[in-house]
Amino acid sequence: MAMAEAEQFELRDLLGLRNRSAWLFLIMLEATIGLYMVRNFAESPLIPVVLALVLVVVAGVVVLVIPVDPLPWSATVFVVAAAPVATVLTSFDAEHGWSKQVWTAFAASYVLAVLVLRGRLGAAWLGVLGTGVVIAVVGVVAGVRSGVLLGAIVPVATVAGVSMFTAIMRPTQRSLRLLREEATMRAAAEATMAAENGERDRQLARLDKVARPILERIAEGAELTCDEREQCRLLEAELRDGLRAPHLATDELNGAARGARSRGVEVVLLDDGGFAGVPGWLRDQVIAAAARELDSANEGSVTVRILPMGRRILATVLVNAPDQDRRTEIDAAGAVQVST
Repeated sequence: MAMAEAEQFELRDLLGLRNRSAWLFLIMLEATIGLYMVRNFAESPLIPVVLALVLVVVAGVVVLVIPVDPLPWSATVFVVAAAPVATVLTSFDAEHGWSKQVWTAFAASYVLAVLVLRGRLGAAWLGVLGTGVVIAVVGVVAGVRSGVLLGAIVPVATVAGVSMFTAIMRPTQRSLRLLREEATMRAAAEATMAAENGERDRQLARLDKVARPILERIAEGAELTCDEREQCRLLEAELRDGLRAPHLATDELNGAARGARSRGVEVVLLDDGGFAGVPGWLRDQVIAAAARELDSANEGSVTVRILPMGRRILATVLVNAPDQDRRTEIDAAGAVQVST
């Protein structure tokens, strides 16, 4: 079923039965229906002819406008029933009996042909069969000439031609589907590679910015001072934060974490992915709350954690101090709650 839907989708794309071109096709279809059925006004009562015209016109709209492929069964049943019902309406006069015209069958055949393109081959042929039964009854009861009955084969030929066309186009549809899948996979692979390259370049730029000076000192073989050793310790912790919590690796939070660590505070930053899809203002609020706690901490430990996606709480900041512990929670709506 999934493959059939994909093929019909590609066939509609191939024939231009979507977007603006679909509306142009609809106008042409309705104009063709009108040109055929206008001839009924000369030989059939007005009200049945108008009803039949409206029925076939609406069926033409339904078979094209609904975007789901294959066409839903409710719409399919309406389109299939419209052809024989409209033929009956324009072939029978309560006063004079059966008429000798089959113009409605010609118009309805185009609607049934489009139904084949919408993935309802069997239903379309069921509509052809129903219309054929009506024409046969007209031929027997009204004594229609053989030439008229032979002309009624044209609707069958219309649906048969479109059915053969869809069968011939199946290999092309499969090729288009495979090409589409390959293009999608290639685009996804290229996007993944671009993201990986971008992240690598960002990490390299950050490493070059923060670590190059001290690495050059080490490469030169210089003896590091106590301050430089302390700087190495803080730098190592900052680089570890960038790997463990990339979404928290901002200049504001890095500076606050560096300051807290220099005062002897143990800082842990954890990122479990909850920032995905979160608006920028909410991220800024979490980072600002974490930076405030880090700036005010002089001892103990501070743990900043972004929780997994789908949680009510977006992030937590846990402060463990000798005098008291404090927990700050920021939920997905931006509300901040502090508990001790």
